[in-house]
Amino acid sequence: VQLQAFGGGLVQAGGSLRLSCAASGRSFSNHRMGWFRQAPGKEREFVAAVSWSTGSTYYAPSVKGRFTISRDNAKNTVHLQMNSLKPEDTAVYYCAAGRGSYYYKTDDYDYWGQGTQVTVSS
Repeated sequence: VQLQAFGGGLVQAGGSLRLSCAASGRSFSNHRMGWFRQAPGKEREFVAAVSWSTGSTYYAPSVKGRFTISRDNAKNTVHLQMNSLKPEDTAVYYCAAGRGSYYYKTDDYDYWGQGTQVTVSS
């Protein structure tokens, strides 16, 4: 089972980036796919999640209206479109898959990808 996240980089404030997470090794049709981020010295925090089966989406208040999570069933890939980026969005972003009841809890995700660095300069 593998989740591979990519698409991070350096961008100026106000810019955009698109992260992708490719899933392989098993079916995640009954899972929720999530994006979390961790800034230096801070705990890992929830960013966004999408139900693979229903397409229902969930967002942290800090990113709602700026970020959009989507899934591509045919390619087994989840995307995170990040617009109007702010310096406080700087972090390592992780994708994850889980079937727990709470979409915002790291403990409810069983599979994690490696992180991808997002740096937003002011």
